[in-house]
Amino acid sequence: MTNHDSALPAPRLGEPYLLTPGPLTTSYPVKSAMLRDWGSWDGDFRAMTVEMRTRLLAMLGQGADDFDCVPMQGSGTFSVEAMLGSFIPRDGKALVLANGAYGQRTAETLAYLGRDHVVLDKGDYLPPRGDEVAQILADDPEITHVVAIHCETSSGILNPVEEISQVTYAAGRKLLIDSMSAFGALPLEVARIRYEALVSSANKCIEGVPGFGFVIARKSELEAAKGNSTSISLDVHAQWATMNKTGQWRFTPPTHVVAAFLEALRAHEAEGGVEGRGARYIRNRDVMVAGLRDLGFETLLKDRWLSPIIVTFFCPADPKFIFDDFYELMKAKGFIIYPGKLTVVDSFRIGCIGQMDEHVMRQVIAAAKDTLDEMGVKSATPPALALKERAKLAA
Repeated sequence: MTNHDSALPAPRLGEPYLLTPGPLTTSYPVKSAMLRDWGSWDGDFRAMTVEMRTRLLAMLGQGADDFDCVPMQGSGTFSVEAMLGSFIPRDGKALVLANGAYGQRTAETLAYLGRDHVVLDKGDYLPPRGDEVAQILADDPEITHVVAIHCETSSGILNPVEEISQVTYAAGRKLLIDSMSAFGALPLEVARIRYEALVSSANKCIEGVPGFGFVIARKSELEAAKGNSTSISLDVHAQWATMNKTGQWRFTPPTHVVAAFLEALRAHEAEGGVEGRGARYIRNRDVMVAGLRDLGFETLLKDRWLSPIIVTFFCPADPKFIFDDFYELMKAKGFIIYPGKLTVVDSFRIGCIGQMDEHVMRQVIAAAKDTLDEMGVKSATPPALALKERAKLAA
């Protein structure tokens, strides 16, 4: 589809926009960067790895000299597992803050790793709060680490990581952050929010393509991690030590993905870094949410907890609304949306990230309106049960 109204170019004629939390719609320069082959041991590629690590560290702001960046092959989940297995000692114990699929996956990963852990399960969409975390830490002195999800994309909630950090360190424990879907658009300056390590991925807010993730951690934690991991390929310390000694990845790197990611990092800087990228995503969210609410749709979350990454909407109560049909009709108009992950009520999600701006979001609203008309849906109002569930957020 063409995009005459947008300040950003269309991804490619006929290519739909991915309204998802990654993989997402990338720019043509990012795609084009993958057209060249690179030798994984060559000096030019080693220089690319150095530039990538340096640019990522710069996003931490003042205090970044105490940290280092370790890219890891594979999907983002590979890097999450690498972080957990490398920084939580075998005799450690983690408190997992869960309010969706990714917190639950963290707990499952720790079980696979044989790491002792407890879970604060807030259900599908309630945020973990500082007083709750503080009480658990006070009651269980064996807990050594707290693991928080920055943005839980199964619901779209933005969790209060600064508040969580404050109570974690007040209790003398350490914080690990899964910022998979937020890093690069939401600030995590180490001078303001204390943590030992964070993890993210190439195909999220920096707008690269899938193929690797990265762990950013304190150098002191990286040094102390030697011997913790039970995996040869997911050992963050070993990857870090090898990169610093040789400039190379231990195993075959995703060379084309790294080249694309460097192009994305340069575009990220040109847009104004974390602040500029985040501002565009916030505007995307605000325009999209306002427009869909005008059509009668209701968000799962109150405004306070809405992330600028992805937003969950309740499905309409109208019996003519069938999500699979809505999905296909939106796709035919050039927009691929995301199914919901809630267990109590039906929902769907729309992402705000990627090569899109507010003009594209206005096209999304128009497409949704036309699609409801085609389906014969008279009202997008959700069922009473959905609004009852949302009322729990008022607590």
